[in-house]
Amino acid sequence: MFTRGLRLGRLQPQHHSLGVPLTLTRAFRASPAIYNRLPVLHPNRINKGVVQAEYAVRGQLVLTAEELQQKLKEPDHNLPFDEIIFCNIGNPQSVGQKPLTFPRQVLSLCLNSDLLAEENLEQTRKMFPEDAIARAQHALLQTAGGFGAYSHSMGLPWLRKSIANFIQERDGGVPSDPDNIFLTNGASEGVKAVLNLLLRDGRDGIMVPIPQYPLYSATISMLKGYQMEYYLDETKNWSTNDADLKRAVEDAAAHGVVPRALCVINPGNPTGQVLSLERMQSLIQFCVEHNIVLMADEVYQANTYTADKPFHSFKKVLAGMGPGYSDKLELISFHSTSKGFLGECGMRGGYMELVNIHPEAKDQLYKLASVSLCSNLPGQLMTELMVNPPKEGDASYNNYQDEYQGIVESLGRRARKCAEAFNELEGMSCNAAEGAMYLFPRIRLPEGALLEAERRGIPPDTMYSLELLSSTGICVVPGSGFGQEEGTLHFRTTFLPPEDKMDTVIARMSKFHASFMDQYR
Repeated sequence: MFTRGLRLGRLQPQHHSLGVPLTLTRAFRASPAIYNRLPVLHPNRINKGVVQAEYAVRGQLVLTAEELQQKLKEPDHNLPFDEIIFCNIGNPQSVGQKPLTFPRQVLSLCLNSDLLAEENLEQTRKMFPEDAIARAQHALLQTAGGFGAYSHSMGLPWLRKSIANFIQERDGGVPSDPDNIFLTNGASEGVKAVLNLLLRDGRDGIMVPIPQYPLYSATISMLKGYQMEYYLDETKNWSTNDADLKRAVEDAAAHGVVPRALCVINPGNPTGQVLSLERMQSLIQFCVEHNIVLMADEVYQANTYTADKPFHSFKKVLAGMGPGYSDKLELISFHSTSKGFLGECGMRGGYMELVNIHPEAKDQLYKLASVSLCSNLPGQLMTELMVNPPKEGDASYNNYQDEYQGIVESLGRRARKCAEAFNELEGMSCNAAEGAMYLFPRIRLPEGALLEAERRGIPPDTMYSLELLSSTGICVVPGSGFGQEEGTLHFRTTFLPPEDKMDTVIARMSKFHASFMDQYR
């Protein structure tokens, strides 16, 4: 089991007006009358799954960073830096990435449809390219009530058809059915819906990679499921390991737990690896052998940086394996507008596609979607614009390609520069990022640092990250928030700050690291 990161908003002992301590004591457990005097929403009387859920990406480090950011506004602050650089979360536009022009133009026209009125078109054509106008007109014609109305609970039918066309083209002609696609408020909402369907009680297990994105651990905790941890192999650039998958199943079986699904993130978060075709085939074989649903988190599929490790979708790989696999594996894949080159996190757009899922199970997912009526319409549109960009010959094509290529190539340069810099630091090693937007360097700290962290009662990687923040203004996330092999320490950082700022980030981190190692040597 890995050491979890600190909980967001950990409660400290204090007193309620009733004179009852906020921390549940033996006296409360022994006296229901006293216990029942606590407020209904007292931490000791609410869903324990929620209390135990952790989300380190916006945990203690970020709360501290936000406090320091407020302090920077004070004219007489004495902080040794002049800005907070948030490298804790994949939120590209928050650190300076500009939105792509074409999707925002179409969205603007759809949300301000008066610009397309006959009497305004002449003026609109002076501000917007013809293909953006045509796309917006088409979108509005296909969308009853416009983009301020509810849609079908699975998403607008024409948008789902467009996404199916994208998937089919991406996967070399493997068919995609729009009726198996659900549009969601980001990939996270789809993941939560599927986990809701899978987890029936504490004997149901979900296999998650370690390190993992804490969406999975937090949701499993809230649903009171069992987290089955399989370890990625850092010595093989964070690849999966068949022996450890088998070990995870055997360990769970010893606790009476049945695996229900295996989650895989490709390209990886927080590790940045891209799985090889052979490893993907092996995972599919494993899931079929153990009758496990494969949940494929593929939100970084457009972000790959090495020619010898291209992205393959699990659906395409599955189709290529033929009968016995292609007609048997239950596969659900996820994509999002938040990540990749688009970086439209605030739009909360995304989709999931179902493959070989029982029709009645799909009906239950539809019911879950219907409870929330539908995902937001601007996010649905942004998803379609992500998968259906301008084509060659369109007025916006050249500009779109320039913006897209510029972002992806720049991310690749930043990834290489950061990894190279980390590998030059004492006691630090870092696998290259083959995709996504993160690095997960390993840090080997002096004995003095380990003892000081123990004295403070916090994990060593948390202490390191807190001191990095207070010394440089750079906010990263301790590896303990994602899970890591026992005896190892890491932190996760994005490489999203602009290139003209990356040298400054690296220089600050390098200077801090040298000082930290000397201090605790």
